[in-house]
Order: sequence, then structure tokens, then C-alpha cells
Amino acid sequence: MPASADRLLFGTAGVPDSTPQTSTLSALQHLHGLGLDCLEMEFVRGVKIGSDTAAKVGAKARALGLSLSAHAPYYVNLNSPEPGKRLQSQDHLLRSARAAALCGAKSVVFHAGYYGASTPEKTYEAIRQEIGQVLSALRAERSPVLLRIETMGKSSQFGTLDEVLTLCKEVEGLQPCLDFSHLHARQGKANSYLDFHRILRKVEKRLGKAALKNIHIHISGIEYNPKGEVRHLNLPDSDFCYHEWIQALGDFDVEGTVVCESPARETDAAMLKNLYRSYRLKR
Repeated sequence: MPASADRLLFGTAGVPDSTPQTSTLSALQHLHGLGLDCLEMEFVRGVKIGSDTAAKVGAKARALGLSLSAHAPYYVNLNSPEPGKRLQSQDHLLRSARAAALCGAKSVVFHAGYYGASTPEKTYEAIRQEIGQVLSALRAERSPVLLRIETMGKSSQFGTLDEVLTLCKEVEGLQPCLDFSHLHARQGKANSYLDFHRILRKVEKRLGKAALKNIHIHISGIEYNPKGEVRHLNLPDSDFCYHEWIQALGDFDVEGTVVCESPARETDAAMLKNLYRSYRLKR
């Protein structure tokens, strides 16, 4: 992990709009110039990076001291009623992990799927079985990449906090991606210091202190309705209480990665990093 005066690394999901050239290599240089620490590569429309480019991305990230992660394709649905689509979803995760490993990335974040016509209980069991098969294949390949299941923002999606934490406790090798904006949007709650404190305490209680020392977080402003997430917003344009969220992260001494998904993600990421540093200096 890159050397940092802080315990948390801040960066962006994908190539920021202000990057001079639309490429991962250019984004790494740009983020470094902005004083940011990490990049989550977006494989969300498919894993299209070649081995030569992956090697260059990994070398560039190491030279600049930036940490890498990746996001698997959006169209993963491990609870699809169609066996072929479940197999395709497994393949998306395997290909994402292989590409991430070539780049030297540590984690692959993924959306597990939808409830559809299934009950939450049946959905849990189906997704648990599918993830187990993917992790078994990655262990056979000796993959160094962690799979991280994301908490989701729509009521139709598998991925409540309890579902994610229970799955991570039961399935060896699986880790969470805590999307605090999704947790807020899913019920219109989880938006105060006390709420953030309770979430982090629950993670610690269910997965142990080590989970808070290797955390992976998504954050942005968010618009939502009774069904959950609608779209991402810049943090200052949203109702998300990010000052209180920073305070909770600092009070728990969490360590790991914060990936900003706002439209102006590099601006919000830099703001959050400055807020975090200021809060820690006051302690």
C-alpha cells in the first residue's frame, strides 16, 4: 500500500472528467498530481483491458505510489433464473479478477444481483453458492485479488448491510465494499454520526477489527426515492452528512480505501481527503 501520512487512501471510481486524456494511464498521473492516492478501474461495461496495457498500468501505479482496485461489470446477476446467465456472471467475476491481478490491483468490487421473484432467503442461498464457486476457482488459480461484495442502494437489489456482512462471515475469502451512499439511499436513513458509528460497530462485531483495518468504501452524494437510489450527486449538492461521516471514520481509526463516485469525483475526493486530514490533526 502506498505510503501515506493518513490511514485512509482517497481516490476516484474511473477516469476523472478533468483528465487530459481518457485513459487509465493518464488518470493515474492526473490523480497523483491532485494529491490523491488510489484509482478504482471501471470494468463495468466489460473487461476490455489487454495484458500489455495492464502491465503498463501496474507499473505506472507502482511508480507513482497509487493503490488500484477494480469494479466488475454491472450486468452480474448471480441470482438469475437462467443458469446460462449465472455462469456468465461467474465468468465476469473471474475475468475481472484476472485482469485486476495483471494490473496489481488488490480488490474487485461487484454487485451480486437482484431478488427477482425469489425471497431474500432464497436469493441469499443462491448467491452464496455462486460466489463460493467463483472463489474456489480463484483459489485454484492462486489469485491474490480479494472479491468485495457491495452494499446496494435499491430495494430490488441484493445487498443490505446485514446480507453483505453475513455472507462475508460465512464465505471464506469474501470481503465487503461499504457503499455508505447506498446504505443511506436504500431507506432514506443512515445519515448521522450515530448511524455511521453503528454501521462501523456492526462491521467490527460481525467481521472483527481486521475488517476495519482493510476497509473498502464507496461514497458520493445521492438522490433517492422510496425505491432507493436514483442517481449520484456531488456531495455538496446532496443531503449526505459527510462531515459527520468523516468524523466517524476518524474515531474508529479505520484504514483502507475510499473511492469517490460523485460526478465531480476528483473534486469530492480531494475535499474528503482534506477534511479527513484536518479532523485527524485536531484529535
